[in-house]
Amino acid sequence: MSNSKILVFAGSARAESLNKKLAAAGAAAIRKAGGEATLIDLNDYPAPIYHGDDEDAHGVPENILALKKLISEHDGLMIATPEYNGFVPPLLVNTFSWVSRPSKKGGPENVLKSKHVAVMAASPGRLGGVRVVPRLRDCLCELGCVPVEGFVTVPGAGSAFADDGNLADGAGQKGLDALASRLVKATG
Repeated sequence: MSNSKILVFAGSARAESLNKKLAAAGAAAIRKAGGEATLIDLNDYPAPIYHGDDEDAHGVPENILALKKLISEHDGLMIATPEYNGFVPPLLVNTFSWVSRPSKKGGPENVLKSKHVAVMAASPGRLGGVRVVPRLRDCLCELGCVPVEGFVTVPGAGSAFADDGNLADGAGQKGLDALASRLVKATG
């Protein structure tokens, strides 16, 4: 049994987000692989759009300080991202913009440096979010994260989940389990 602690979240704020469903399936796969998964919703960590003047005037928002602390308490990240016109969604960009900032109030810094991360994407379209994966991986590398080998994409995600929350397609679930296993091993 691994003692790896993995923070899992989706880059979507929608209540019925397909990527939130994928994040939940990913958290279950982490647990199946012997890790400890903490599934969060970025709606619980709201922040204004990053702006340097706002940061100078008000500092890093308390919600982001709480998120930085949570990230620092975990060995790795598993992120399920939607694809917005082929790009990383604004919610993730803004979250990483704030999380990467130093705080005058103290607390953990450089929380993304050397953090292992697994990337996934779900889309109702036939490509499954495959265009966003390399862009998100590049962004995470610039922030100091270490992406694990491979990724998972879920095309036709509107009908891709079984009643138990797992992926309905056996090959897709096998790929998700393998990604979770690689992340747990990398952080263990």
